Amino acid sequence: MDDRVPDGTRIISAADVRKHIDMLEVINGVETAFCKHHRGETTMPPKSYVELPDIDGDFRSMPAQVGDSAGVKWVNVHPDNPERFRLPTVMGLVIYSDPETAYPLAVIDGTELTRYRTGAAAGVATRYLARRGADSLGLLGTGIQARTQLAAVASVLDLERVVVSDLDDSALEAFIEAESDRDCDIVRGTPQELCECDVISTTTPSREPILEADWVREGTHINAMGADAAGKQELDPALLAQAAVVVDDWEQCSHSGEINTSVQSGTFTRGDVAATMGEVVSGSPESLRNSTTVFDSTGLAIQDIATAKQVYTTAEETGTGSVVDIVLS
Repeated sequence: MDDRVPDGTRIISAADVRKHIDMLEVINGVETAFCKHHRGETTMPPKSYVELPDIDGDFRSMPAQVGDSAGVKWVNVHPDNPERFRLPTVMGLVIYSDPETAYPLAVIDGTELTRYRTGAAAGVATRYLARRGADSLGLLGTGIQARTQLAAVASVLDLERVVVSDLDDSALEAFIEAESDRDCDIVRGTPQELCECDVISTTTPSREPILEADWVREGTHINAMGADAAGKQELDPALLAQAAVVVDDWEQCSHSGEINTSVQSGTFTRGDVAATMGEVVSGSPESLRNSTTVFDSTGLAIQDIATAKQVYTTAEETGTGSVVDIVLS
């Protein structure tokens, strides 16, 4: 067999991803992917949806090529899974391939990978958009993604205080206990109280605005992570009108991001976007740090492939996972 073709496809489990992934490395990789995307050095067809309205769920197909890496993520969002089946709301697989040979180098658990790359996107946004000296984080929602939001923001800021808010008291207490070993104060608060923080990350599935514009201080940076489908929103539309809104991708955000309902109502247009995240990392004006900013993150396939490359490279170096001959025998 040609030296360019490996002995098989590496199967990398969720446990393998958790064991070897490093949040700061993922943040740096995702930042590079945003920059390459802005320079036209990536290929990323639109995310496609398989809607399942009868069961309040959907599947999403997300292909991309970033430099010497390519692949596709097949992921679901089924909000009722935890209660009905004791399964995660989001699950997925990533097929990671060599663009030159098309050989499938790895099949990687996409559930953990998605959690990390989503957190990492907020880490990139916070690195570039939070005011200088920011040291507090407000978390709206205390699910799994809130934990990676905390991990990512803590990787780029020296946090002293974290305020968390959730409708579910047990989930809130579990979050505080799980993160109690961090070198910062973690306290519970109302949605209005967490708006006193320098940075806010929202991770709920809400379809009604939760954070009101009047609560948010001038110069606050918000990572709007929860809206991932049409009709979802966590922020007061008035807040979008007064903030500098940065999107990961206009098409995705206008369809399913935080801005989607305002776009549909005609109160927010493409001209109202301050910048894309690719533009920000390629040369963000310092003035954005002194403005109220909202990062509308829907999650891009280039983030998945950039993260998959890191996971695969580490797995190869450490011999993690199992190698099977799926394609050639």
